[in-house]
Amino acid sequence: MHTLISQFWQLTFSGAVQGFIYVLISLGYTMVYGVLRMINFANSEIFMVGTFATVVITRDLLGHPANGPDLHGATLIFTMLLCLLGSMLVSGLVAMLVELLAYRRLRSLGTNRLAPLISAIGMSIILSESVSLLTEGRAVPDPEVLHKSSLATILGANIRIDQLLVVIVAPIMFFSLQRFVNHTRLGKGIRAVSMNEETAKLMGININRVISITFLIGGLMTGASAFFFETVYEATKFNIGFNIGIAAFTAAVLGGIGNIRGAFVGGLALGLLETYASAVLGSQWKAITVFIVLIVVLLFRPNGLFGEAVQQTRV
Repeated sequence: MHTLISQFWQLTFSGAVQGFIYVLISLGYTMVYGVLRMINFANSEIFMVGTFATVVITRDLLGHPANGPDLHGATLIFTMLLCLLGSMLVSGLVAMLVELLAYRRLRSLGTNRLAPLISAIGMSIILSESVSLLTEGRAVPDPEVLHKSSLATILGANIRIDQLLVVIVAPIMFFSLQRFVNHTRLGKGIRAVSMNEETAKLMGININRVISITFLIGGLMTGASAFFFETVYEATKFNIGFNIGIAAFTAAVLGGIGNIRGAFVGGLALGLLETYASAVLGSQWKAITVFIVLIVVLLFRPNGLFGEAVQQTRV
């Protein structure tokens, strides 16, 4: 408890950084559930693929060595933008591929909700084990391109440039997505399918196209979170998505899965709770905190903070 009090603002800032990473991943769960009423458990592996895309672009495509010098100026901006866009694109394409291979045929056959759930778990295992074979199960470091310098100390909190990047860019991406869903023609199509698929079909909306784009958008957000994760932590592994995927899913449930605003609040709240619990109880309680939050929410408020009745949940 002394650590929590003495380092409160530092812990708060670190928790917010972790929380914003959760926000972007939980959008992958929320977008798909909002339209299909289905949990895409392969989203955690889509995150993992995004982290490897960042490493491959930095190390192999751009040829930046593991122990090379930090980049500066236009070279740094170009490298980070390319990694961000590359991670988002790869994750988005993998998400669309997952929808095409694992869900579309089942949906056309009108199967019950259990079949897509099993298919999602299967795709998750395929992606994870495929990367495990390619990397021989080893952790893969990401070359450091951005020097983690301290910009300022505010209320005792050390503000690092990589963490500040997450805190600034992640909310911009979130609010851009929210505006897209609420104010564009395609966003209205997504909301229409979310409300009533059959009626949307009668109105001339291409259901398969909307669902594919929904998976793409969720994958793009998850890929962005993978880039930010690599920027801060600089390492990945074939099973990196397991714990962080469960945490992001918990964040989505906490906020009200299927609700975009809920994903924002849930992700931020969980990041803070995890960090505070680690300070008070020890870092070994970090993963346990996620499960405790998930159990408490499911027991006492299963629709989440912003959730409606399951049948009425809206994107």
